[in-house]
Amino acid sequence: MSLQAAEFFAELCLPLHDFAVVGATYFAVPVPGAPLRLRIDFTATIHADTYGGLRVAVIHPDRGEIDAVVLSFLDHGTFHRRDEAHNTQPNTKQYSTFRIYCYPGRPPWEGAVTTGLRDAIEQYTAVWFPGAWAAPTPNRTAGRSAHQAPAPPPTRSQARPR
Repeated sequence: MSLQAAEFFAELCLPLHDFAVVGATYFAVPVPGAPLRLRIDFTATIHADTYGGLRVAVIHPDRGEIDAVVLSFLDHGTFHRRDEAHNTQPNTKQYSTFRIYCYPGRPPWEGAVTTGLRDAIEQYTAVWFPGAWAAPTPNRTAGRSAHQAPAPPPTRSQARPR
């Protein structure tokens, strides 16, 4: 079975303009003309053909890898809904991971919620590649305060006389 890495990275919706998926690795040039590159790989677990997260690395063409971080699926809630729906227990090899073996016509990472991973990749790239994200994400805290609070209940003076 195929890992279907290109489809997984498309699901992440990373807004980097100059990128390519080669095999199971995502390569990008977040800042045009800058020497630093971004590489994202799947991290293997101790079980064969089972993946537990992403490894995000900053690469320099001459000096090699400058920095790297591993973003686990568990820490970012990628498979929380799927595992809860299938009653997958923690400390099993299926929990918060995916295997390349799956049903035909379905991606091996089916059920993944990639929002947490995407946010973590955005935070990481903001340090190494300021301004690289093409479309700024909306400020989540501003959206929360935009809702109007319900009206307070009427006091005795406002209530109708009996």
